[in-house]
Amino acid sequence: MSIDITPRGYQDIARKIENGERLTKDDGLRLFACPDLAWLGAMADAVRREKCGDIVYYNVNCHVNLTNICKAHCKFCAFGRDAEDKGSYAMSVEDAIAVVEDAKKDPHLAGLHVVSGLHPDWSFEDYEGRLAALHERFPDLYLKGFTGVELTHFAKISNRTVTEVLQRLQKAGLKAIAGGGAEILSDRVRGILCPDKATSGEWLEAARAAHKLGIPSNASMLYGHIETIEERVDHLLSLRELQDETGGFMTFICFPFLPANTPLAKERNLTQTSMWDDLRTMAVSRLMLDNFKNIKAYWVMLTVPVAQIALSFGANDIDGTVHKETIMHDAGATSPKALTENKIIRIIKEAGRIPAAVDAHMNIIEMIE
Repeated sequence: MSIDITPRGYQDIARKIENGERLTKDDGLRLFACPDLAWLGAMADAVRREKCGDIVYYNVNCHVNLTNICKAHCKFCAFGRDAEDKGSYAMSVEDAIAVVEDAKKDPHLAGLHVVSGLHPDWSFEDYEGRLAALHERFPDLYLKGFTGVELTHFAKISNRTVTEVLQRLQKAGLKAIAGGGAEILSDRVRGILCPDKATSGEWLEAARAAHKLGIPSNASMLYGHIETIEERVDHLLSLRELQDETGGFMTFICFPFLPANTPLAKERNLTQTSMWDDLRTMAVSRLMLDNFKNIKAYWVMLTVPVAQIALSFGANDIDGTVHKETIMHDAGATSPKALTENKIIRIIKEAGRIPAAVDAHMNIIEMIE
């Protein structure tokens, strides 16, 4: 028996998806308004299966957040501090190495994720030197680091272009750049929430510059605060357009806004996104970003159960062990601060998928049958 589960009024979008046609902005808006979340998930899951099969990527990684002292004072951030604030810190080279030495107790550790605040007193060379020291001490670890926001900051404080900054960081060991800092690629939103850091255009230009140098990157979207649904869709379209141009994005990551301890939540009485919003946004992202192979369900922010369900809403990547993550937990993430590799493998297998350990460049290290 054949049953058509397409909700009324969505047959045209269903046909486009089935035929592999590109969806428009209007299609994206309609998908966010679709009352049938099960159908939306089924469409996203079908596209995921066609693009990726049943493999789910994960990595054994360590986050190194060099400093939480930051001059940007973003309203959605609970991580940043002023230097005199309680809990502020700035890692020395030795501190950063010690974090990784601890993570190296796991023999499968494959990569580092290095991101930080915009320290008002550090020079570009301070960041560059710490990255170089990590690469020199741990040459076998894949180095992914710094967001488009950080790269723009480095260029401004060093009177260099972003391209010149990236070339220096490449020599220091950088292999890929992180996807954070995109937030919502709307200058209206950024003007309210984070006026003292990279604009939408600057974030996109940093990614473009990296891709031209052969440095791949990730992309992300922080949703569930003051943005409109139209701005979410426009954000996805901006990423899709740049991916058409460069092909340099490896993975897209949905970041739900976590309000705890943030100035924005206190100012506007905002609450955390619902699971339904998280799954809807995951599915629409998979359907709109037709030129992205990988969509990540970042368990740190989604929680493990929601990330596991998201593997049936378009996601094919669950991130990694995330040893020493602090940024999201400062904002109230209730997930564990790290997972063992065996736990991640179990989570993926419970979802009926095949776990595959990868490096930060999405090269498969080991398939777990």
